[in-house]
Parts: sequence; C-alpha cells; structure tokens
Amino acid sequence: MSTKIADVIVPEVFTPYVIQRTMELSALFQSGIAQRTAEFDRLASASAKTVQMPFWGDLTGDDEVLDDNNALTPGKIQASKDEAVILRRGKAWGANDLAANLAGDDPMRAIGDLVASYWARRYQAALIATLEGVFDAANMSTNVHDITGESGDDAIISAKTAVDAAQKLGDAKGQLTAIIMHSATEAALKKQDLIEYLPASTNGTMQIPTFLGKQVIVDDGVPYDSVTGAYTTYLFGPGAVAYGEGNPVGFVPTETDRDSLAGEDYLINRRTFILHPRGVRFTSQSVAGVSPSNTELADGDNWTRVYEPKAIRIVKFIHKIA
Repeated sequence: MSTKIADVIVPEVFTPYVIQRTMELSALFQSGIAQRTAEFDRLASASAKTVQMPFWGDLTGDDEVLDDNNALTPGKIQASKDEAVILRRGKAWGANDLAANLAGDDPMRAIGDLVASYWARRYQAALIATLEGVFDAANMSTNVHDITGESGDDAIISAKTAVDAAQKLGDAKGQLTAIIMHSATEAALKKQDLIEYLPASTNGTMQIPTFLGKQVIVDDGVPYDSVTGAYTTYLFGPGAVAYGEGNPVGFVPTETDRDSLAGEDYLINRRTFILHPRGVRFTSQSVAGVSPSNTELADGDNWTRVYEPKAIRIVKFIHKIA
C-alpha cells in the first residue's frame, strides 16, 4: 500500500516544524532584519484585523537654567500608537505536486522543506510589497535617498553613494546591518569588487555576501523601472521588522484531505502572521477583505510614519547601476 500524506503529516508536529524551517531558510531572519518575539506571537493570535501598540514619544524641549527667582516650566510626554496588520494566508497542494518527495528516507522532512521554502519566498514577497507601501506614504520621504536625477557616477550605486544613503539616519546609521537588492544591482557591485564573502559557519562551506559590511539579500522582487533604469535597494537595521506567528481561536494551520474516488491527496497549510516595519502604522485606508493582499500592502495610503525617522531603521535607496 502506498504512503499517503496523512500517514506522514501529524499537524501538531508539522506546523511548528515548518515555521522553524521557514525561519532557517529565509535570509530575512538569518540577517536579523525580521525578529520574532513572544509579544508579536501573542498579537498575531488576536481575533482582529489589526493590533494597536501604544508608545510614549521621546522627551523634547531645551533644559532651563536654575535660579532662585523662577520656577521650572513643566514639560509633558506625548502618547502615540503604532498599528500592525495581521496577515492571513493559505495554500493547498495536491499529492501529485509532492509525490516525488514521498520516496525519500524522511518523507515528512521532504514535504516540510518544500512547504517551508515556499513560505520563506512568500514572506519575502510580502515584506517587499510592504516596503513599497511604507515608502509611498506621504511622511516617509526623510528615509529616502534618490540619486537617479544626478548625472554620471553620481547616479550610480557605489561605496560612496551607499554611504550617503546610510547617512539618511544620521548618527543612527551604525544600526544598518543588512541590505536587500536586485540581482542586477549585486552584479554591478561585483564588477566594482565591492561584494565580499564571509564564512557562514566555522567549516567555511557557506559564504555570506556582504557590501560595506552589511549582509546582502538578493531578490528580483524589489522595484526596478525598466524605462528610467532606476533600481531600489533597502538598507535595514536589526529588528527593523517585527515578526510574529499567530494561532487564533479556531485556527487550523495544517490539514490533510483525500479524494478517494480520484485517488488524490491534499495538504492544506495556513499561516496567520505579522511582518511589521516598526514605527510605521498600518491605517487600513484601502483594504477590501479581512486581510490585505500584497497589492494592498504596497499601497502608500495604508501606511503612515509614527516614529521619528531615525528610529525607523530602514532606508530606501533609489539609484542606477550604469
């Protein structure tokens, strides 16, 4: 008798395994850009479309000179709120899509790795869509460095122009430790001998690409304008994106099913999660369903900055490569 998906998939085991493997396989998590916390796991489990996160603003105003005639003027602290959207996504596969992997020594691991790789790609796509929307928000221009209007080398990504991009965060620029770029941008930097490789482990079998000491993540999903030749590159600080995996009441993350008459096995996987750029509030101005699509995440009307620019820990760098 042949092995069925239900024979190797135990939902209570499979679900946490796939989540962990997704994090292991995704450069977003390995680079430290996205950091998972118990607090955001809790928020992602809420029975709501969005979750509000109140915070206190920084203290402002000049200090005062003490004297024996005048009292100090009391200042105040301002309360504000960040807001994250809960993303609800799912995917189903038929047994034929996974059949080749059922012949392995560990079929659950084979299936799990395929599912985890799929979600690693989809999380990255959701984050890139989010970044498009975030930087299309009306009050995010302070974190954008656009050199495409310059001429010659001044319009091209290089060590010099990338340093200028990082300078958008001023004295907080040292927080920027990772960078997402188009493969064409990476190729251009390689031609300039600006991509260096560091061993990912003590045995040195894996190499991590870096640019100016920042870990490089390559993804052709980042914006590219074929008409103007403008490429977008994002610089990040660690934990710039808050991540949480939710398990709300009544949620079924993993199911198997079988159509006996057709001889078809099915694997259904659902995810409820948060990937939230800290300090940029999701406004829900233009969302049709219970959870936004990637297209809606990329809509600038759905985002507004609530932190000070330096605290955002993300810079959008728009440039050319030649």
